[in-house]
Formats: sequence, C-alpha cells, structure tokens
Amino acid sequence: MSAARSKPRHRRRRTALLIGVPAALAAAATLAYGTVFGVFGDDAQPTAQAAAAPSWATDTADGFASVNSRGQNGTYGGRDGKTVTVKTLADLEKYATATEPYVIVVAGTINMAPVGKEIKVASDKTIVGSGTAGQIAGGGFFLGNGVHNVIIRNLTIRDSYQGVWNDKEHDFDAIQMDGAHHIWIDHNDLRHMADGLIDVRKNSTNITVSWNKLSDNNKAFGIGWTENVVTDITIHHNWIRETEQRNPSTDNAAHAHLYNNFLEDTAGTAISSSYGNYARGKTSMVLENSYFQGFKNPVIRDTTATLVQRGNVFSGTSGRNESGGGSGFDPKGYYGYSLDPAADVPALLKSGAGPRTSIGTTTRAAAATTLTVAKDGSGQYSTVQAAVNAVPANNPSRVVIAVKPGTYRETVKVPSNKPHLTIQGTGGSRKDTVIVYNNAAGTPKPDGSGTYGTSGSATVAVEADDFQARNLTITNDFDERANQGLSGHQAVALRTAADKVFLDSIIVNGDQDTLLLDTAAKDRLGRVYLTNSYVTGNVDFVFGRATAVIDRSILTLKKRWDGTSAGYITAPSTPADRKGFLINRSTVNGDVSAASFFLGRNWHAGGDASLRPQTTVRNSTLSAAIKPTPWSDMGGFSWKSDRFAEYRNTGPGAGPASTNRPQLTDAQAAQQEVADWLGDWTPTAS
Repeated sequence: MSAARSKPRHRRRRTALLIGVPAALAAAATLAYGTVFGVFGDDAQPTAQAAAAPSWATDTADGFASVNSRGQNGTYGGRDGKTVTVKTLADLEKYATATEPYVIVVAGTINMAPVGKEIKVASDKTIVGSGTAGQIAGGGFFLGNGVHNVIIRNLTIRDSYQGVWNDKEHDFDAIQMDGAHHIWIDHNDLRHMADGLIDVRKNSTNITVSWNKLSDNNKAFGIGWTENVVTDITIHHNWIRETEQRNPSTDNAAHAHLYNNFLEDTAGTAISSSYGNYARGKTSMVLENSYFQGFKNPVIRDTTATLVQRGNVFSGTSGRNESGGGSGFDPKGYYGYSLDPAADVPALLKSGAGPRTSIGTTTRAAAATTLTVAKDGSGQYSTVQAAVNAVPANNPSRVVIAVKPGTYRETVKVPSNKPHLTIQGTGGSRKDTVIVYNNAAGTPKPDGSGTYGTSGSATVAVEADDFQARNLTITNDFDERANQGLSGHQAVALRTAADKVFLDSIIVNGDQDTLLLDTAAKDRLGRVYLTNSYVTGNVDFVFGRATAVIDRSILTLKKRWDGTSAGYITAPSTPADRKGFLINRSTVNGDVSAASFFLGRNWHAGGDASLRPQTTVRNSTLSAAIKPTPWSDMGGFSWKSDRFAEYRNTGPGAGPASTNRPQLTDAQAAQQEVADWLGDWTPTAS
C-alpha cells in the first residue's frame, strides 16, 4: 500500500480507531519506545527504539494527483527541499513564494493581514500544519497558472467571513487554484470564509482533495469556470457539513471521481443545503459509496453531463437525486483505490477527517519504559501494585507494566498523578494473567474505619488519565452465597475514574456492579473505550457516569448466587450534557433464562433529578435472555424521561420499535457513532 496510486486505505489506518485489530498486532504496529534509564535506573527494560523519520515527510498524493502528466511525475510537494518551521506571516510568505522546494511546517496561528490575503504559493511546496497547531486565520492560499506539485495539508484555514452570507464582494477563499496542476489538499479543516472554501478553476487539473472537513460556509467547493473540459479531480473521504451550495459544484470536468464523502445537513440549524454533488456542463462524474444525511437535492446533473452512481447511502434526503447521461469512465483505468462501505463513512470521517496530531510533527515519540512483574520473582516486582508505586509522580511519558502469567491476588490502584500507564499481560491468552480480589461494598476495612463501599471494593481502580490495559483478566470473586449476612453485595472488579481509558482484549469478571465506569468528578469528562473484550455479571454490571464505548465485545449474563435468572446490564448515571454508554457491534449472551434480563435502568445517583442517564445499544446481537421491554425504571425515575434506545440489533432478543422499545432513526443513529462518543480522542495501543 505504499505506492502513490493506492494510498487511501493506508492513510485511513493511520488516523482511524484501531478497531477489531488483535491486541498483539495493534501493539506491534504502534509501540515506539526508547530508553529512559535515568527515570527508573539501570534495571528498567526498554523496548525497541522509535522510528527515525516521520512518515508524513515523504507521503505522496493518491487519486488524479498521483497520475503522471504535464511533465509531472505525481505529487510529492517540497520533499526534495529543506524543512522549515514558520510562526509568522512574513516567514510563511517568504518560503511559500520561493522558487526552490520547501517543506513548510506551520507551528502556530498565523493571522493574515490584510484580512482576505491569499499567499501566492509557488511550485514544489508542502505546507503542513504541525499537529493541530497550524492555523491560518483571515485568509488563505492562491495557486496560479502553471503552479504545480503542491501539498496543502493538516491546516485549519478559517475566518475571513465579512458578515454577508452569500458574499459577492469579497473573493476570500481558503484555497483557490487558477490553472494549477498536481495539487493535493489533505486533512485540513476549512471553515467560515467570505467566499468559497476550495475553488478549482480555469483548467486546473490532476487535483486530489482528501480527508478534509469543510463546514460553516455558504459555498463549499467549486470546480470549473472554464469552457474547456480538461480537469481531472479526485474527491474522497471529505466531511462536508453545514454548507449551503457547491458541495461540490463540478463544471466541465473531464473526469470527476467522488467517493466515500459524507455530506451532512443537520436539521434545525441556521444553515440549510440547497444541493449536494452537482455535475454541470459536460462533466463526467463517478460517485461511489458516499453518505448523504439530510441534504436537499443530494445529487443533481445537467442534461449535458454524465453521472454514474454506485453504492451511495441517502438518509433523510429530499428532492433531486439523479444519474445518467452515459456509462462514464473507470477510475481504476487511471489509478488504484479501495472503497470503504458507505454505511461506515459517517463514523470514519468524524474520527478521521481534519488535522491530525500525527502529521507535521518532527519530534520523536516520547520514550517509554517497561517494568516487569512476576509472581515467581523473575521480574523486577512481584506484585502489580509495587510496580505502580515505582512509577514517579507526574511521569511525562508512557510506562508499560508487563505482567507475566500468574494469578495476582491483590488490589491495585493507579492514582491520578500517574498518567500514561499501561498494564499488559504477557501470556498467550488474556486468561493467563489474572488480577483478583474479593472485597464487597459491605466488607469491613481492616483498620476498623467502616466498610469499603461500592467504589472502594474495586480489585483494580484507575484514577489516572491516558490509562491502558490489555491481554489480562480482572476479577472480583466475592462469594455472595457465603456472605449472606453481609450488607452490601456490590463487588467491583474494575473502576475507572479518568479520561482516555483504553481497555483492549481484557476480561472483567464479577456478579453485581462488575465494571464501574466513572469520572474523577461530576463536572469532569471521563471517556472509556473498551474493545475486543468480555464483561460478565448480573446486576447493573456496567454502571457509572462516564462517556463509554463497549465495541466488538461480549457481555455475558450470569445467574445470581441462588441460581435465579434476573438482572440488568447497564445502569448509567449520565450528566445531562454528556453522552453515556454506547454498546456497539457487540454480543449479549449467557446461560440464563429467556426474557430475564433488562438492557438497563436509569440510575439517578443520589436522587439527582438533573441527570439524564443514557444507554444506546446498536448493531449488536442480543440473546433470548433480553426482555421484550428491555428498559426499567430505577429509584422512582421513569426511564422514558431519560435516554435509552436501540438501533438495528439482531438475534432472538431483538425486537421491533414500540413505546417500550425505542429505536433510533437513521438520522439519529448517524449522530450516535463511536466518534461522537470519543470526540477528539483516537484510542491507539501504546
């Protein structure tokens, strides 16, 4: 996948969630640790050294920008020149207009003066934002006649808007091309400009526009302004939202290949679309596997144009949706590419479009250290907690605690001042490494100061941000049958009270209150992503106020201590302004009676009426154990006043929509994807 003509999927895999990838492979693909003996001493065990050069420095375009023509062999920007970092308008203009090639890294916000200024970029340039820091405010770039081999990447270009919505007076674009060729526009955030976001004009050709966010504008993307039919352009994996027209408008393009784009018009906003993809004049357009949400007139064509549609999804659209005029062209006759399923496009682009922290950064990955734990004394520590204790407070980079196979009967607490910590089992199976204890809410503390309470009963408690766990089992084996006289049988296996918690390929075992997904405080965000994992329990065994995704995992229902089948999977206590639990592409099963378990109930912790608990279960397989009315009231609060829904579940426990079983519409489901839960966080193994 390294060739210039077949890179769409390669770039997507670098930026999207590592979903469904076996833990060992994901770790091998992303771990890049160096030595930091000074932190832990000479007995610390580092892994392999980080890679020497960032991949973005040598990336080349795909699509029509990769095609050899007009004396230009693909599009690679300024890679043959020096790399310079700029923070001022003067320096940006100096290097962008120079005759020699440059890779220009924009490392801060550059304000254009005067407002609306467009820097005239010369050939053989890469202009790239440093992570998410590179921003151009109040202006943009102009690529004139004959300018070629230019990459504009990973920038936010914004805010030349002059207060007139359909502005005829100010031609202040984000990126304008007049007669340019071999241009790659990739991973940018373009918004709130006075005229268009992208203009491809006057015979510009061999253009690729990929993985960008275009939003909050009257005109998104115009192509044409010429009687000649010469433009070859590829437009793929772009998220176009809250724009009225030119989405794009494509006039007299010889070959326009549009695929895997997401066009979104959200109902109830001040901006309403007038049309989506438009094939004008003598354009020949191929439109594949794109997703149109809420757009008016999503696809239109002039009678003189050719428009071929394949595999697109239309949700909540209205008006014209057209194709025809001929058989079109075969894009694979010009370059190789791979299509993502159209149904996956909204989630894919919400998580992957726009500037990325991994692009434009020249600093090596922060070094990390591995500490080993072994019961038999062959490691540096014999308990997991001892290894956690050895991590210095406020450690600046990743620390991996590698736990050898064995059963570790202990409680483990990762305090809030020890972020960037990974606990990872080193066995061939997640069952080989087990951390287990048996405290319950009603268990007396050894010092006589009372009982542990529910949150204090956790076998493993995580209070530090950016925590990861993989390839191990965490269990609370409290024996309810033997402790019937004890008040408080809640027994937590794993408690998280932190943000950016990534749980991959683990087993979490318990009965009541197995997995507590919490936040550090009521007003603090706490995001959790659990994937490729198993969670077992019977009563409220996934509960708390965190914003959490359970993805591609198995929820196993257990009978209670007395052999009866009855219980609840989730008990969210979500604040009204946050998202709660999303169970996605998972399976619910277990050796319990049919129609004996609820999907969840609404926990208004402490009787707090301001909460709005949320659980969404979507695209999952439900066993016959799920009740036909799968939601339940709790503590005097009606679940119907909170947020509980399903979407496209299957299996004997699934059921049709009713007042007691709400189902999301397609439009609602498009707003309840994994990326909506995780926001700007992309979990990756490290």
